[in-house]
Amino acid sequence: MPWMPGRDFTLRDGHGDPELSPAGLEQADKVAERLATEGVDAIYVTTLRRTQQTAEPLARRTGIEPRVEADLREVFLGEWEGGIFRQKVVEADPVAVQMFQLESWAVIPGAEPDGEFAARVRAAVMRLAAAHPDQRVVAVTHGGVIGSVLQQAARSRGFAFANADNASISQIVVAGDRWIVRRFNDTAHLTPHFSLAGAAPI
Repeated sequence: MPWMPGRDFTLRDGHGDPELSPAGLEQADKVAERLATEGVDAIYVTTLRRTQQTAEPLARRTGIEPRVEADLREVFLGEWEGGIFRQKVVEADPVAVQMFQLESWAVIPGAEPDGEFAARVRAAVMRLAAAHPDQRVVAVTHGGVIGSVLQQAARSRGFAFANADNASISQIVVAGDRWIVRRFNDTAHLTPHFSLAGAAPI
């Protein structure tokens, strides 16, 4: 849901919790169409409603009840929650500039420390992998979390996988303690001429 000047997000447990926009709801249907025939064994969402709304069409198509994994919620942005973060980035606030230079969320006042964020995300992924050995799990989550998962898998710079597009698909394979990146920011299903027959396996 795009941020608009003068419009703040509602908060849930301190986190910005906007609903999906009409465009976001349309994208959720396209994600469901892409994934519904791919042998999904489980669906996970976070405590924030945009992930639940995104997962709903896929849950309806597959008959799988989404489960909540709270530790896949977005990075906590401290004093910049509720829509302020986007405003600060648009304005090129000096702290936002420093955040991108250092590739660290922690420069935002009151934000979740980078190490703590990475640790909770890793723990959540390992819980899902342990609960679903040799299964295909869809986790509907957030851009910061996607960036952290792929950064940890690739052992890359902090923001190397930042800014995944809304409704994109990224994929890892969990093999014990080793995470293998299979794809990042796949948006083929969002294009007007997407054909599932020509898509790569999920």
